[in-house]
Amino acid sequence: MKRQCRVQRAEVDANMAAPVDDMFSFCVDPGKVSSCVEVRFIDNVKGKGLFAKRTIKKGEPIFTERPLVSAQFLWNALYKYKACEFCLRALETAEENARRLSGNPGLSLPHPELCCVQPERHQACPHCQVMYCSIECRQAAADQYHRILCLGPSQEGPDHPINKLKDAWRTMHYPPETSSIMLMARMVAMVKQAKDKAHWQKLFSHFCSRTANEEEEIAHKLLGEQFRGQLALLHSLFTAALYDDHLSRWFVPEGFRSLFALVGTNGQGIGTSSLSQWVHACDALELPAQQREQLDSFIDQLYKDIDKETGDFLNCEGSGLFLLQSSCNHSCIPNAEASFPSNNYLLHLSALSDINPGEEICISYLDCCQRDRSRHSRHKILRTNYLFVCSCPKCISQMDELDVTSDEEEEEEAEAEGETEDEMTDV
Repeated sequence: MKRQCRVQRAEVDANMAAPVDDMFSFCVDPGKVSSCVEVRFIDNVKGKGLFAKRTIKKGEPIFTERPLVSAQFLWNALYKYKACEFCLRALETAEENARRLSGNPGLSLPHPELCCVQPERHQACPHCQVMYCSIECRQAAADQYHRILCLGPSQEGPDHPINKLKDAWRTMHYPPETSSIMLMARMVAMVKQAKDKAHWQKLFSHFCSRTANEEEEIAHKLLGEQFRGQLALLHSLFTAALYDDHLSRWFVPEGFRSLFALVGTNGQGIGTSSLSQWVHACDALELPAQQREQLDSFIDQLYKDIDKETGDFLNCEGSGLFLLQSSCNHSCIPNAEASFPSNNYLLHLSALSDINPGEEICISYLDCCQRDRSRHSRHKILRTNYLFVCSCPKCISQMDELDVTSDEEEEEEAEAEGETEDEMTDV
């Protein structure tokens, strides 16, 4: 749920004084990206923003970025959405995925050769048996955080401090999920394992901070009416499981609340799906008209069956902190969108329209249906979920609209309450 944030000018200046190269350090081909876009301070309300340095054409990739840290949602993992513990790549084959989601164990997919999943490359941690898509991901996890978080033979043990923390989170934050306490746990573990602890703490400091009142609003949004007691319980369990002297400021109640707000504020939803990748590959096939019609009909029926059995929960889902993407502000008429077409945690930002040099690059925190609602309804959703009032060109042009919400929109807002996060486009 990356949000525009009100920050103290001194904090912004301190963050922006850090090497700007850091902002591009998690991008694929950072040199190319830094010649295309730049991060600028805007004002005390918006903080920083991302701006084009050259003309960017509609449909053009702007950058591809890996997260500083990411984690699968806990209910998503519990319900057997199998994903790589490191990069969130979907581990089920497209056919296995389709069978589970449709509730049809005998289902066979045509063109199985289009499935990109490689089960023969999958690796388990030898100590706790969590799964990875490759030996490279297993090693990267071990090098970055997993040595601290590996539960070994206690992986399923309910009395292990990490499992107590996970169980408590699941009782407080039910699907549809928008965040995970394990994102915070991995942040701690990464600093613990890092040789240069100050470097990682500085990277995390790039993400926007909130006032104490705003931090409480974020906790209220994620945890519900009993958030103060629940936050205190999470703090106690988090400290018991992960305390470290180097990070003592994260473990005092105020520091924990700030860390919680940082994750709730800046976490970008990640979705991966081997079935979706297979469907995209099918769409790209050159087939005779009759075969194309048969394949399209098969896929349409499959999604109808999945909708009846599973509803909207199609993807392996999690969230991550993306350094450069976090500088993108919201607009109700976005000129860019994020997607995850690689079936892993790599975020691809692409242009939705031509972008001129000097123009701000904006994404939307609302989905397509929400963007079509009245200005009043959009503002209500943004205030509730993201704690700001939008002043994009669309909202300014509709300033004379009555501040009313239709009955139909109120019903839709009630259904969407608690579900809104950064829009995650089809993977």
